Amino acid sequence: MSDENGKSTATSASSSSSSDPAAATVKKRKYKVVIIGAGMAGLSSANHLIKHGCSDFAILEARPRVGGRIVGIDMGSQKVELGANWIHGVLGNPMFELAMQHGLISIINIPKPHKVVAATEDGKQVPFQVLQEIYEAYVCFLRRCEEYFLCQYLPPPDVHSVGEHINLEAELYLNNIDDYKEKHLRKLIFECLLKRETCITGCHSMDEIDLLELGSYTELQGGNIVLPSGYSSILKPLCDTLPKENIILSCPVKTIHWKRKGRVHSGNNNSDIILEEDEDDIDSDDSDKTVTEVPIGDTNDNSLKHYSSNVQIECENGTILEADHIICTIPLGVLKKHGPTMFSPSLPQYKLESIDSLLYGTVDKIFLEYDRPFLNAKISEIMFLWEHSDLEPNVDDEEYLKANWYKKIYSFSKVSDTLLLGWISGREAEYMESISHEVVAEKCTEILRRFLKDPFIPKPKRCVCTSWSKQPYSCGSYTAIAVGASQDDIDNIAQPLYSSPHQSKPSVLFAGEHTHSNFYSTVHGAYLSGRTAAQILLTPDSPQEIVMESDTSDLSSWIQGIALE
Repeated sequence: MSDENGKSTATSASSSSSSDPAAATVKKRKYKVVIIGAGMAGLSSANHLIKHGCSDFAILEARPRVGGRIVGIDMGSQKVELGANWIHGVLGNPMFELAMQHGLISIINIPKPHKVVAATEDGKQVPFQVLQEIYEAYVCFLRRCEEYFLCQYLPPPDVHSVGEHINLEAELYLNNIDDYKEKHLRKLIFECLLKRETCITGCHSMDEIDLLELGSYTELQGGNIVLPSGYSSILKPLCDTLPKENIILSCPVKTIHWKRKGRVHSGNNNSDIILEEDEDDIDSDDSDKTVTEVPIGDTNDNSLKHYSSNVQIECENGTILEADHIICTIPLGVLKKHGPTMFSPSLPQYKLESIDSLLYGTVDKIFLEYDRPFLNAKISEIMFLWEHSDLEPNVDDEEYLKANWYKKIYSFSKVSDTLLLGWISGREAEYMESISHEVVAEKCTEILRRFLKDPFIPKPKRCVCTSWSKQPYSCGSYTAIAVGASQDDIDNIAQPLYSSPHQSKPSVLFAGEHTHSNFYSTVHGAYLSGRTAAQILLTPDSPQEIVMESDTSDLSSWIQGIALE
């Protein structure tokens, strides 16, 4: 479940230029495997293939860089991450093991002092014990939400979302407090924590998140680990093992043509391709393979007869590649926007429905850089307890967003003494992407001055905002399970496509954080899904019975006796 912790978060500018010389050198060529996308899932697939002796592959990447939603930039004297920020957990986390293997992290981890203050709009700071009291109650309510998935019992009637459940619990909790001011203050803290949760989960409101599925996300033990040189430093060891000529940048994919079993019908139109199922196919062990899910009307694809491979990839710059197999790591946001038209024949209906059912929200970051420090040296984060309007907010109304978008920023935290980081999610984040960084900087300065009750807080010398929703090759930040959706939808998207029921290896495989049913929204989920997809192609025969071999760099057993803060 993603998080302010940046699980698989946002990006800045990405070019769709097709003038890259690497792309220009490939006019038409056949590969054993084509990997679409050079994010973590794609790089993981490629590394697993090369490690096991398969170099007959190409990675097609739409951006002029690798990394996908992992990208860092320099701000002042340090590197900041516009996308993924933390390694989530230690034990069993391949990203932690990779970082350790390549010396990107020290096991000696001295936690920095972390003092959070919360303030109201009139500049009054909340007593720490009140903040702690409500935070502990909130965590308890959140854990109870997770138990519905783990324990398989039913919630109260008409409560379907995490937001509804936590608000119900908070209301019962606050009913025991008689003093109106004390009750109101605590209510504002609950609301602030729910805004924070939207950045963690990757949604606009926690009312969108399915209550019964919250516990489906598996949290690895060990807390959030920061790489001293930035998360993006993990890309280098992954790329160093790959032949440079195998990575084709600035090459967006236009159409994926994939073959399915069929015969030419000798009717009036010889190009009609009709699905043909042999009677023995229906009773075979492989009859559940996805080869006959596409409506017959969608099979009238004249381009299919022009190539002999299982898959043909048509790129926007005219490049055409053929492959026996493809591993598609296109993000869920792009599949939502282009999935129905990108594949020919189109994706099976069950896949399209699952793509539509899952949530793919926007979480953006706001970095403010200053010439000099102004926050008390002991304070690491300032939380904003916004007063709420009695009117129901209409987040689809442009005027409402223009007047209120900044109220979704729940805090600013210190990256360093002169660098602050704020988070914003949902429709408000999408609106922020439409305004200039100067306007954002002015509004953030106004917020800080108001809540800290200090009219002399300086304007930042630099403001950097991410724009994940606007980015054409991400179209958002990361996956969450919406009300009415389930883990089954993630499994449906991950299901490979076969060209024939007798085919031992699938033609089209899917990977990415949105295809891992327990680690969705995380980099390690993307990594593991990419590795699994590659392993399916490497395993002799029987892809249904996959046993993942463990990495030689597996540190899990060694690390078990080490406790990190």
